[in-house]
Amino acid sequence: MSSRSLTLIAICTLLFTISLTLLVTRVAAVALTLTGVSAEIAQFQARSAFTGAGFTTTESETIVNHPVRRKIVSSLMLIGNIGMAGVIASVIATFTYDTEKTNWPMRIGVLVAGITLLFLLARSRFLSRIISKMIERALLKWTSLDIRDYVSLLHLGAGYVVLELQVNEGDWVEGKPLSESRLSSEGVLVLGIHRTGGKYVGSPVGTTMLETGDSLTLYGPIDRLQELDLRKRGHDGDRAHRIAVQAQKEASKDEITEAETDNHSASRK
Repeated sequence: MSSRSLTLIAICTLLFTISLTLLVTRVAAVALTLTGVSAEIAQFQARSAFTGAGFTTTESETIVNHPVRRKIVSSLMLIGNIGMAGVIASVIATFTYDTEKTNWPMRIGVLVAGITLLFLLARSRFLSRIISKMIERALLKWTSLDIRDYVSLLHLGAGYVVLELQVNEGDWVEGKPLSESRLSSEGVLVLGIHRTGGKYVGSPVGTTMLETGDSLTLYGPIDRLQELDLRKRGHDGDRAHRIAVQAQKEASKDEITEAETDNHSASRK
């Protein structure tokens, strides 16, 4: 086999390893969200564990103090050590197999193009939502991910979960009183708010302001909470809110209709 073919194989191996790395961290991030962590925090902690960065923060404590989250992160750290070794080996192979100097531009060009494509795919919100939903279904179906510590308490089911949402600058809910956000009309309840200074606001009222840095403990449909976590301030965010409110109204009507049908059937019996 020629040195050029070996170089191409090494580049493909490197790109495959990077793709697998992105997939593994995404699986871990989705698994963490199923235990109640916000999507943003889950993604950051998954990447930290995979690369072995080991950030010591309050967020990290919420991960290691939870048995299920700790198991997810420890598995990710083990896989990360193997994955980083594979990346390093592939990089070395990419630039050492071929001794012809004329092939350097080709190697660098193919590598940059491949990494750029992977970066664009990873940044795609549409693709991200699809992949996350597929991973979520697979985890719930094929794993014994134990989140009963709050499921048994709140009797969650039918896609309803408790999640944390970090309020960042530019988020749709940032800078609004709770009454103005009308999250309850979307089927989302705010159970509590952790302030940046360590203060906790339990059962917040309508006048409670949602500020940058707040960590909201929310209860609602997982799809709605995930969409809310990505919603930004502006026309698109307002439109997404109106769509969510309408969807919740239709869902409520369907539930009422179904209940009335069941009651009618029971009375006839």
